[in-house]
Amino acid sequence: MNPSKQKSIWQQPLWVAVLAFTAAFAWGWAYPLIKLGFAEFGITASQTGSKMLFAGVRFAISGLLILLMAKATHREFRMRTGPRGRAWILVFALLNTAIHYACFYIGLSHSAGSRAAILNSLSVFALVLLACAVYPSTDRLTGSKVAGCVLGFVGIMALNMGGADSGSFTWLGDGMIIGNALCSAVAGLMTRNMKCHIDVWVGTGHSLLLGGVMLAIPGILAGGSLAVVTPWGMCILLMLIAISTIGFGLYNKLLSCNSVGKVAIFNSLIPVIGAVSSCACLGEPFYWKYALAAVLAASGIYVINRVKK
Repeated sequence: MNPSKQKSIWQQPLWVAVLAFTAAFAWGWAYPLIKLGFAEFGITASQTGSKMLFAGVRFAISGLLILLMAKATHREFRMRTGPRGRAWILVFALLNTAIHYACFYIGLSHSAGSRAAILNSLSVFALVLLACAVYPSTDRLTGSKVAGCVLGFVGIMALNMGGADSGSFTWLGDGMIIGNALCSAVAGLMTRNMKCHIDVWVGTGHSLLLGGVMLAIPGILAGGSLAVVTPWGMCILLMLIAISTIGFGLYNKLLSCNSVGKVAIFNSLIPVIGAVSSCACLGEPFYWKYALAAVLAASGIYVINRVKK
């Protein structure tokens, strides 16, 4: 029997490509939907508490849905490493959901969705470099990876080219998106070890539920509320919940079964999808430097992952 046929779908190249693309495509659409959600729920740029509550509700419900699906499919809920595993899940929830999306929601409300989508590709290169440092046996640092990361960083720097009318660096906008990207990279690295502590689906559900609560409670204490609730607003929230459920469920499982580079390559699609969907849905201007940054970022990830024959 061909050994490749013995692999699960989570390790078969075709299925890895299809599932990773699905996760990336879903995440790309989160950028315009979040900004549309802010407008529909009446959340302004200065209402940090309401942003955190909005994010918390989204991720808590997504986590509950994943846990319900895990229960329905008879997944193992037992923590395999006891108290150490429970501490690991708390740290993972803090990085992967709470801090990660607190930065993301605040940054996105102070930045164009298309710009934020491209800038967030920093997480891909940070994850590749971290994986080389932590897992040298499976993710070696090579010349192509160095070249790819250089291309990616040049693409990110291209965002700050041009005049003031085409956008410039801000701490509340770009700074928060960079913080979000770094949290995403560290959390992605932690995902490799999730199956040592707990079933991946169960761990993903717990991290989203706990992270959602970590976002919602401070949001409420800060005076946050969802004062304006409309049918369209609820539809947007449901779409964002679906994006989290599909994106994190697929991505975390793929990362736990494959090398980082093999899965992370598909995240190069997120900035492109996010930029295009933001411009199309929000009417944002599409500056030439967005296209340049997207091409350089995608080229960098291609160079990192190309296979030499």
